[in-house]
Amino acid sequence: MNEEAPVRAGEEHEVSISAVGEKGDGIARVRGFVLFIPGVKKGDYVKIRITKVLKSVGFAEVVGKLERPQRSKRFETVNPDEVEEEPEPESHYEDTEDFGEDEEE
Repeated sequence: MNEEAPVRAGEEHEVSISAVGEKGDGIARVRGFVLFIPGVKKGDYVKIRITKVLKSVGFAEVVGKLERPQRSKRFETVNPDEVEEEPEPESHYEDTEDFGEDEEE
């Protein structure tokens, strides 16, 4: 199986450093492909240029430090005073428990 790496030398990407390897290089992933980047620490968000691509890993250099993009919060905390109560919609149906009992078999 000759799978080609999803990145090429010379490409630039914006990545988040997810870990630091044994030799002190930062580790990031681009499309699942592991890249080693020297001179960064876990949590950094940087722009990188890929310098070398091997069969299963690649190497890159930092071309710029970036501000982490602001992500919208999936669940935002709301103070109970900020919540407006909506009136319950009027139901035009009778609430019964005899589901389908009046149908003939």
